[in-house]
Amino acid sequence: MSNEVDISDSSYPHDGCTFYYEVRGSGQPLLFLNGSGSTIEAVSLLVDYFARSFTVAIHDQRGLGRTSIPEGPYAMAQYAADAIALADHLGWKSFNVLGISFGGMVAQELATTFPDRVNRMVLCCTSAGGEGGSSYPLHELAQLEPDLRADRSLSLSDTRFNDQWFLDHPEDLIYRRTAETTSDNEKRRGELLQLEARRHHDVWDRLPNVTAEVLIASGTFDGIAPPDNGRAIASRIATSEYREYLGGHMFFIQDRQALRDIVEFLKTPSPS
Repeated sequence: MSNEVDISDSSYPHDGCTFYYEVRGSGQPLLFLNGSGSTIEAVSLLVDYFARSFTVAIHDQRGLGRTSIPEGPYAMAQYAADAIALADHLGWKSFNVLGISFGGMVAQELATTFPDRVNRMVLCCTSAGGEGGSSYPLHELAQLEPDLRADRSLSLSDTRFNDQWFLDHPEDLIYRRTAETTSDNEKRRGELLQLEARRHHDVWDRLPNVTAEVLIASGTFDGIAPPDNGRAIASRIATSEYREYLGGHMFFIQDRQALRDIVEFLKTPSPS
């Protein structure tokens, strides 16, 4: 395997869909699973960060980005199978997984269904569903008027965020942005199909099937996937540990220690 950082991109077919993917970096294989409505382009800098330490593979999930938008409905099991299809396409028999938000839901589905494929796994700002608690129903936000949706999205992303907070912490204004909705009807269809699949996420009863070493990480002020949901996941996986960071749903950007801890955890050899 080359020691030089490399960026390659291509596509692979699976289950009636053509997936766009990229591979960056070198080192241990790391499957990066993205959040709701997010694309490779949106998290490119984050992918580059992990590519310093790992060979990172990421795909635009079905219905999003440069991946095709097949007819729905979609199911969480399909998202997990899509990710396994990428690993198979790359010839990865086993690998590490990083799942963020919705990607953490997909990661749980993957690790409970294909436990022998996952070595180590990090679950960020996510939920198990069922008795373990569900993340905020984002499909309900999609129905709100733009201004109301932006305000609600902001307070959910970090429960501290309000007008007074930004007056007192002007450095956090970077997080204060309008919640955007694509004007492309076809892309919007893909986003809504993903939100509908997300609504039915529930791996609570199957979490004990996970055999990988797992780090569950939450932000103290996350209103989308609150810390209680992260602690619940940890309670069901014997090989897991839970850590909490100072921040909201984007704690891994707000708390500089988080990314360092994630890389260190993923680099640690798993017990034989």
